[in-house]
Amino acid sequence: MMKGKLFLIPSPLGDTLPEDVIPKGTFEALKGISHFAVEEIRTARRYLSTVGFKGKIDGLSFYEINEHSSEEDAESILKILMEGNDVALISEAGLPAVADPGAALVALAHEKEVEVIPFVGPSSLMLALMSSGMNGQKFSFAGYLPVNSSERREKLKELERRSRATGETQIFIETPYRNDSMFADILGTCDGSCRLCVAADITLPDAFIKTKTLREWKKTNLIIGKRPCVFLLMA
Repeated sequence: MMKGKLFLIPSPLGDTLPEDVIPKGTFEALKGISHFAVEEIRTARRYLSTVGFKGKIDGLSFYEINEHSSEEDAESILKILMEGNDVALISEAGLPAVADPGAALVALAHEKEVEVIPFVGPSSLMLALMSSGMNGQKFSFAGYLPVNSSERREKLKELERRSRATGETQIFIETPYRNDSMFADILGTCDGSCRLCVAADITLPDAFIKTKTLREWKKTNLIIGKRPCVFLLMA
């Protein structure tokens, strides 16, 4: 039996209109697909309704794959592919499988030689790096840093040392409600000469993207608030 294909479908960041950030060809590729692996079914249904599936949602099959999913959950979606059905993987925001639990499904697809087809869309990490003015030749993504403040400060010092030794831009993210505590720890931990880019609400009308030294940031009294944010640090 011929295997299905796994389509990696991007979604907007925040409330941006899909057609403003995603090429039209991506939506054309979705037309023949009825199986969707998604982070959150309600959000995915709303998204698909805006890109050509309005009135057809009840005829689609959805399978959740998120931080609470088990290996068995990913394997059950793989089975659908092995039975000859195409599946579209959609992240909650941005690119699937990049800082996203959908990577587990992509890994299984490769193990079983299922064809993986990626589509172009917004990546908050790459957009932040592009906008930061920092080293785009050498960079590292650290994901989420520790929740505990003392452990987070130790990690920040580690990232600073790594950047100083290698010239790498260090990229990391935080849960929105901890943005300001993260910002305070960066200012209180790293050397004042380090550069920090704060990139919040990327692609949205109220996007905020600025790079300053920590010495300069300390003069701003910035409050980031509870919004999606990427931090980039370079010593």
